[in-house]
Amino acid sequence: MTQTRRNFLKTGALAGAATLAAPAVHAQSAPIKWRMQTYAGPALAEEVVNKCVAQFNEIAKGQMEIELFYADQLVPTGELFRAMQKGTIDAVQSDDDSMASPTEVTVFGGYFPLGLRYSLDVPALFNHWGLDEIWKEEYAKVGVKHISAGSWDPCNFATHKPITKLDDLQGLRIFTFPTAGRFLSRFGVIPVTLPWEDAEVALQTGELDGIAWSGITEDYTSGWANVTEYFLTNNISGAWIGHFFANMDRWNEVPDHLKTLMEVCFNSSHYHRQHWYWNGEANLRVNKDKLKSTTIPDSEWAKVEDEAHKFWDEIAAESPLKAKVVDIFKKYNATMVKAGTPYRCG
Repeated sequence: MTQTRRNFLKTGALAGAATLAAPAVHAQSAPIKWRMQTYAGPALAEEVVNKCVAQFNEIAKGQMEIELFYADQLVPTGELFRAMQKGTIDAVQSDDDSMASPTEVTVFGGYFPLGLRYSLDVPALFNHWGLDEIWKEEYAKVGVKHISAGSWDPCNFATHKPITKLDDLQGLRIFTFPTAGRFLSRFGVIPVTLPWEDAEVALQTGELDGIAWSGITEDYTSGWANVTEYFLTNNISGAWIGHFFANMDRWNEVPDHLKTLMEVCFNSSHYHRQHWYWNGEANLRVNKDKLKSTTIPDSEWAKVEDEAHKFWDEIAAESPLKAKVVDIFKKYNATMVKAGTPYRCG
């Protein structure tokens, strides 16, 4: 058949239409798989991390998946940093102190004694007073990405015997964080380190006299209110500083849009804890009766605050960077005191 110009154009148009109608075939890359371990046990993780990981996995739509493991499931909490640094696990939710981070800022993670009064102090310090930049720089030096910091609950005592004066702390075997234990030993406390999941049994058997690991919200959530009798309203810190971290190489492999999604989801977790703990700390004191509240008078508790400031100066003397962080804490707290109510009350 003779190919005319008209026939040629018609044939070409049909071929083009067929090409457009045919489904495009793209190579589907394998989803990115991460393993993250949290410091928290299953009951607590429901409020502090489960939701944000589930949200991330849903919105990522198969491009990336984070598999979450609870306290000590893959490695002991004290080995979390090394495991992440080596790439054994990809990401961690913890404070610096518990995971034995070998950085200059480790002592400030968890409960830095009397450094914080309220949970909002944490995001204020990290987002507006320079701590975020310091943490990111220090962790980058050791091959770890510091993703973000947030606040958790205060640090109160839950014990078998009532505490109404400082002398009552003498000789108590207390499950607590490393830096908090170092500070509390000044008042006769015997710090005890053991796996998170063993704390409840240790309280039942009398191996522990109490716990200074959380506020009252976690005492109820983690089951410790079932095996202690008293709750001391004085706290040695108004909030716990915790973080999300990742192995730097694995972080760098993630596309930018998934990095942003991870940051957004983790920030939603920080926000959730703000109101969950704030509500729980008040509501459980007032409306639940498993724990009887006791208080050390302000006049006597002032000795603890004085010792805390001495402790800060000792930490500051250890290195220039620690001195810089302590100076930020001092200036921040002085600003809050001058601002008055509601920034600092009493």
